[in-house]
Amino acid sequence: MSTPLENYLSKANGKPNAAMCAYVANLQQVAAVGPDIAASIVNELENQRSHLKLVASENYCSLNVQAAMGNLLTDKYAEGYPEHRYYGGCVNIDAVENTAAREAEALFGADYAYVQPHSGADTNLVAYWAILSAKVETPTLEELGVKSLNDLTDEQFDALRKKFGNQKLMGLDYSCGGHLTHGYKMNVSARMFESHPYGVDKETGLLDYDAIEKQAMEVKPLILLTGFSAYPRKINFKRFREIADKCGAVLMVDMAHFAGLVAGKVFTGDYDPVKWADIVTTTTHKTLRGPRGAMILCKKEFADYVNKGCPMVLGGPLGHIMAAKAIAFKEARTPAYQAWAQQVVKNAQALAEGCKSHNIPLQTGGTDNHLMLCDVTVYGLTGKQAEAALFKCGVTANANALPYDKNGAWWTSGIRIGTPGLTTLGMNEADMKEVADIIDFVLKNTKPGVTKEGKPAKGKIEISDDTVAAARERVNKLLGEHVLYPELDLDFLKKEFVKA
Repeated sequence: MSTPLENYLSKANGKPNAAMCAYVANLQQVAAVGPDIAASIVNELENQRSHLKLVASENYCSLNVQAAMGNLLTDKYAEGYPEHRYYGGCVNIDAVENTAAREAEALFGADYAYVQPHSGADTNLVAYWAILSAKVETPTLEELGVKSLNDLTDEQFDALRKKFGNQKLMGLDYSCGGHLTHGYKMNVSARMFESHPYGVDKETGLLDYDAIEKQAMEVKPLILLTGFSAYPRKINFKRFREIADKCGAVLMVDMAHFAGLVAGKVFTGDYDPVKWADIVTTTTHKTLRGPRGAMILCKKEFADYVNKGCPMVLGGPLGHIMAAKAIAFKEARTPAYQAWAQQVVKNAQALAEGCKSHNIPLQTGGTDNHLMLCDVTVYGLTGKQAEAALFKCGVTANANALPYDKNGAWWTSGIRIGTPGLTTLGMNEADMKEVADIIDFVLKNTKPGVTKEGKPAKGKIEISDDTVAAARERVNKLLGEHVLYPELDLDFLKKEFVKA
């Protein structure tokens, strides 16, 4: 019996596609042990090809990035950092990590890059503890005349622990578009620090820098943190730098959601966080179009401290992921990537105008970046209901609270939509008008379901099969014109790896 790879090579008639060859060979190896896993991978490709991806925090990495993750680099323990490992035999991991770090520094114009973190949550933990080490631990050791934590008595170490726990953090309130890790009570960040969140103006939905400065001067936080998960405007980081200097804070920026716009030179000057912040954290997926992972960019003052991320709070670095990060950073240092980043914003603004043409209220009235928040209560729906209706019709978005949302953080009054994924597929402003039309068509033909008691439900929906079919037809037309990974023959992959 011939193998899937042999079948593909025969089908290719002497002109095989390299990406398809690699993909089939990889799946063939996986299927030899776990045919169900290989099938799920192919099914996910089909799923992603059948939905308009509007989740603002998702994107598609290249097949080059994917290929860099499937290798023996995953097998190597490499705690520590280049040339300072706790295990021997790390020369090639050192080379990979150094390449990724140097590429990141060149891409963002950063003093130093630390590319080990595994996710946005743990990269923020590394940053927090690096700042605590630099600004609390080191001065305390100097005062006591010792060089190491191991030199402290139990009483001295206990006093230092109390100093750690008495520090203040100011970050954007979760309810106003901030992130869970920025001092939200349900997150460990609010247990590490005394959290003093700032909000947005209730009338405009915008950051009020004067109000933030006034609050910072009253609070005097150790860390002034900015960045967002759901704020549709760019941030003036120069102004935040001025506030941080005035109140004596370390300026930290979490750019996880918009790093690709910084890398692509959309956000420059006053709006470039790397230029102004002491420490910048980011994921490497989302708008950056890399693998799931994270990194820190920082001033030289903090380099030695972030290097201690492992063993401070991180597990050992993932060599195969750092290899994929290096490939993604190399891709981002191209004119094509910069053109893509510019198009992301053009598409977002076109999508915003399309939504406004249907009288869908948008937080702040529009967008400067890759995302927007739509108020779906105009359709008589909660965010959860809108999310469910859209997904059923082939549009993937996520429910998201609006500032000071009366429906709370779970049901929400809004949805968050963004354009990175659609732009990666090659869509343009004209396509965004059609996307807005589809959103309006689906939501105006969706009604809230009812509870067992006959009351309007917050999660259940009623939508006709005709509406779903009509919306799906329009979605499929768009996706048929902009195919995800066109190098891959989905029909062939299903035939070989998805068994009935």
